[in-house]
Amino acid sequence: MDRWHNKVAVVTGASSGIGQAVAEDLVKNGFIVVALARRTDRLLENKLALQDTLRSRYHTVKCNVVNEEEVKRTFEWIEKTLGGTDVLINNAGVARVGPSLCGLESTQPVRDTLETNVMGVFYCVREAFNSMKKRNFDGHIVIVNSVAGHKIPMMAGTSSNAYCASKYAVTAMVETYRQEFANTGTKVKVTSISPGVVDTEILTHKEAMKNAGVPFLNPEDISNAILYVLGTPPHVQVHELMIKPVGEMF
Repeated sequence: MDRWHNKVAVVTGASSGIGQAVAEDLVKNGFIVVALARRTDRLLENKLALQDTLRSRYHTVKCNVVNEEEVKRTFEWIEKTLGGTDVLINNAGVARVGPSLCGLESTQPVRDTLETNVMGVFYCVREAFNSMKKRNFDGHIVIVNSVAGHKIPMMAGTSSNAYCASKYAVTAMVETYRQEFANTGTKVKVTSISPGVVDTEILTHKEAMKNAGVPFLNPEDISNAILYVLGTPPHVQVHELMIKPVGEMF
């Protein structure tokens, strides 16, 4: 991890869950962290929970990843203030569980899912990669995907709506990014991290799942995986890393 000392890592969806854990671990491992989220109060709480010596290295910025102009302004600020983006942890995401796609009365849950999980990735990766390419820096882009981007779980009585579709899109995007990054002559890495069920606020029916005996991962498990892929040698690219809790059935 020595080569990342004082490098700038941008973490989206950093107010809670995986993003919160990753941002905290990165700043403890020598990164300068830019924590992005809509809930700036939660970001500030996370910053104040750090040791005094780390707080100056932890920057909080309000950013809604579905707003393209807001994303552009945020990465421009990073460029002007901190010199550019060296690592992107694209973690922001939503999950909408409810009636089947065929039975939806409103398209808004589908729009929310696709705009956050697909377009939000597109906006942030574009800005981060262009910052790396412009500075001829071999950075690393990590996208928090899901096992649902590789296999659609059957859930009796409910549906994941567009969540699986959005994550399948991310799986395809990561491979496309890998090829595009290489074709443009860079050595920027891209990694998809695909967790199983993680104990975070994204789950709207978490207690019911726990009562049913569904095993969970912790956000720290995913953060540890991200630290692992960032710690690989420059010539090694972990393209896909799938992580499941022991006993997961799908």
